[in-house]
Amino acid sequence: MPELPEVEVVRRGLVSWVRGRTITSVDVLDPRSIRRHALGAEDFAGNLQGARVLDVVRRGKFLWLPLEEAEGPGRDGAGSAGSGGPAVALMAHLGMSGQLLMQDSGVPDEKHLKIRLRLSPVDGMPEQLRFVDQRIFGGLFVTSLVPTSDGGPGGLGELPAPFIAEEASHIARDPLDPHFSFDSFYRRLRLRRTGLKRALLDQGLVSGIGNIYADEALWRARLHYARPTDTLRRAEAMRVLDAAREVMLDALAAGGTSFDSLYVNVNGASGYFDRSLNAYGRENQECKRCAAAGLVSLMKREQFMNRSSYTCPVCQPRPRNGRW
Repeated sequence: MPELPEVEVVRRGLVSWVRGRTITSVDVLDPRSIRRHALGAEDFAGNLQGARVLDVVRRGKFLWLPLEEAEGPGRDGAGSAGSGGPAVALMAHLGMSGQLLMQDSGVPDEKHLKIRLRLSPVDGMPEQLRFVDQRIFGGLFVTSLVPTSDGGPGGLGELPAPFIAEEASHIARDPLDPHFSFDSFYRRLRLRRTGLKRALLDQGLVSGIGNIYADEALWRARLHYARPTDTLRRAEAMRVLDAAREVMLDALAAGGTSFDSLYVNVNGASGYFDRSLNAYGRENQECKRCAAAGLVSLMKREQFMNRSSYTCPVCQPRPRNGRW
């Protein structure tokens, strides 16, 4: 499942290609990929055709394209989310294998092409935005934009606006968001009374941290995943948030983490951060930090919430009162 850095790589790549362009036509090649759009393919295409893409915005792992609606019967040309902002957006859910690819019209269709959006022509830019999805867990749908609860931008975008896709309005800001509040995070973290990794995976507390980057952040912060949140000192909480931010920025610089060919950016290229992982997937391999200090310690894998957690038993010792 793509995590925050992978989705941010897609956002950054997409915005330079689609912002300001008009969707001229829509082909739904597999209705399963718009199943979240309850009114079906005709309504989906009707909402998009003639609309101009204003931006590409991300909060956590959620990605959406705010739209300026086309003028026409019953359509005012701008829409409103309650305060003069765009009313609707195209929401993209990548699932496990969804890809948003910019392609020229002459490029043959991919085997698992599900949706094709044709865009207004711009010299030197591909004409089509294609949604490809082998496993069909992802999809696209049109959604409403609502005002943010704190009055800040809905997420990371080029043109910050205080509106958020309705389906993303319940999740917290992520560590890369300039409007993320550590004080609010720490206060709520201490009240959770759960294990640290469970808290980091709670999208209502902090968004965008998935299983891979939680393990990497905890390794960098020298904290065990079972550390009770109500025992965390402020400096420790700051350390793990800083580590999460650092590891995601490192992943962004490497283009994301790709374990197979299903995750690619908008140009079809895979990321290579998996070569720099210190914890995740390194069972029975030497802990790099301990090895650098002349210590011998093998990384350990444990079952966790139907997944796996990877820790070093020396520099990330399990707390005596760790219940999770």
